[in-house]
Amino acid sequence: MFASPEPLTQQKVNLIFEENPPNLEAVSKRLSELYLAQGNSFKIQSIAGGFQLRTLPEYDLYVRRLLNKTGKLHLSQAALESLAIVAYKQPISKPEVEMIRGVDCAGVLKTLLKKSLIKIKGRNESPGRPLMYGTTDQFLQAFGLSRIAELPKLKEVAELLEEQPALTEQIDAFK
Repeated sequence: MFASPEPLTQQKVNLIFEENPPNLEAVSKRLSELYLAQGNSFKIQSIAGGFQLRTLPEYDLYVRRLLNKTGKLHLSQAALESLAIVAYKQPISKPEVEMIRGVDCAGVLKTLLKKSLIKIKGRNESPGRPLMYGTTDQFLQAFGLSRIAELPKLKEVAELLEEQPALTEQIDAFK
């Protein structure tokens, strides 16, 4: 897990250990308890269907300074809006995203594909058979999610934004 650049899955562990591979979930749970009890600056987190060694949030700033990184995913407002639509409505086609946003999204979707935040999931059966898009494991990693179901419900987001009516209108467009 320490040497893996992406979340380690049971499938990968099975390939590494030819005979009697350890149960990754059980080992991760035991190690997490040990790390917590020892007061370490890191933890094991379930991310994108696997497990990854992650720095605790309170030490994140120092690691980023060491690596000279901002830790922020740089996306335009249009890219964030389109990504949110794909995340909540997947699988979804480009015309459907454009219908919700009200503008052309070809360039934005291309950017999200290049950043591996979305992927092509197949084709729709509608006329023209447009491509269908969905989120990737890279998306889950970028947002610290184990699975897409961990996204906040739109109702929860709307409640948080009740104080900001302009943003609530944008949320209503997703429904």
